[in-house]
Amino acid sequence: MLSKEETEKIETLLEHYPTRRAACLDALKVVQQNRGWVSDESIADLGRILGMTPGELDNIATFYNLIFRKPVGRHVILLCDSVSCYIMKYGDILEVLKGQLGIAFGETTDDRRFTLLPVPCLGACDQAPVMMVDEDLHTGLTAGKIPGILENYK
Repeated sequence: MLSKEETEKIETLLEHYPTRRAACLDALKVVQQNRGWVSDESIADLGRILGMTPGELDNIATFYNLIFRKPVGRHVILLCDSVSCYIMKYGDILEVLKGQLGIAFGETTDDRRFTLLPVPCLGACDQAPVMMVDEDLHTGLTAGKIPGILENYK
């Protein structure tokens, strides 16, 4: 069940859209900001508010790679796997991340501190390889920089 705060935020959003359905992506973001991910129950609740079926909302949620449909860690690491990053030794970065965290893509550390996900592009090809941790973009990565970066996210 959506919280009162979530419902109020979504109702406020609706005032800025021509139809309730048009607010679906922002409504999904509201839930994710409050819970860290979007559950099936949240999808059903949003559907009732927006006049959409759970299937329609799930299609939208799973289309966008930054809407999480299962629980994630406190910090989400998005490692760019574009051609530019690949050429600039993305593989070395991935191996260090996997080794440090003890997880592969799509997994979360046992302490729920980190989730590691691939992303097709972060729009910083001129600074490759790159990754985002939460909202922070880290550029010009080297294998040696990874331990210090991870240490900043407790």
